[in-house]
This record gives sequence, structure tokens and C-alpha cells, in this order.
Amino acid sequence: MKRREPVRADLNNELYKAILLLQTPKECKDFFGDLCTPAELEALADRWQVAKMLIDETPYRTISEKAGVSVTTVTRVARCLNYGESGYKRILKRLGLL
Repeated sequence: MKRREPVRADLNNELYKAILLLQTPKECKDFFGDLCTPAELEALADRWQVAKMLIDETPYRTISEKAGVSVTTVTRVARCLNYGESGYKRILKRLGLL
């Protein structure tokens, strides 16, 4: 049986609220270590690395080689940077990287 969209939104919001309660890098490591598989964590870290390289205007192929990800992944992250919800940009600005 497929979940209705409002139920999914509620579950997502619960997760976001839980993440906002994390206070230290160690708490984040522990929580995400429980929540995600090692491969999922690696994929998240790879995308974050790609986002940082994209704002430095590194060519896609160079990013792909250095980050060890496909050009498709680089393109997806670039699309999010340019047309997404501004999540990457918000955090990059807060870190002083943008």
C-alpha cells in the first residue's frame, strides 16, 4: 500500500526536527551512523564535496575525477545548486564559502 503524501511530509518533518536537535559533530556522526548505511553516508559526503568544488567553478570532469563520482552526480548537484531549494547555497554562505 502506497503512503499518502501528507503522511510522508509529516514523517519528513519529524526527521528534520530530530536533526535540528543535534548539537555536536559527534552527535551528528552517531545519529547519521545509525540512520544511514555507510554507502549512503559516503554518497552524502561526496555530494557535499562536489557542491564545494562547483562553487569554485571546477570543471565537471575534474570534479568527477577528484571526487570519484560520475559526471551525472556532478550534474545533479549542479542542478540543485542552480535550481534547487537553495539548501546547498544557504550552508555554503553560512560557512563563508560562497
